[in-house]
Amino acid sequence: MKNQIVSHHLLLCATPRKSSCCDKSTGASSWKRLKSILKELNLENSKRPEGIVLRSKVDCLRVCKNGPILLIWPDGIWYGRVSPKRIEAIIYKHILEGTPINDWIINKTPIKQSNT
Repeated sequence: MKNQIVSHHLLLCATPRKSSCCDKSTGASSWKRLKSILKELNLENSKRPEGIVLRSKVDCLRVCKNGPILLIWPDGIWYGRVSPKRIEAIIYKHILEGTPINDWIINKTPIKQSNT
């Protein structure tokens, strides 16, 4: 990953440790769809002019409800109750078009930009 531009980093909390977080099969199918759609759309290409889209499967984002949870950096947008269909819509609308899907957002934690 030397000298690559990263456009987004998607963190998917889809491995429930608590039964209230999310359904295990929904988490697994959401992760599978995230991997496949990024590949289908060539978004993991390191030579992509807009920058590569990274993905990480995380054990816990400490929300523990309304999962699976998808966090998108650098935007600081948290989506709840993601599913394979929602993953696809989020990739097209948020990542490719730059328009977050407000109805599915559960939190916003943007990174504060420095003035230096």
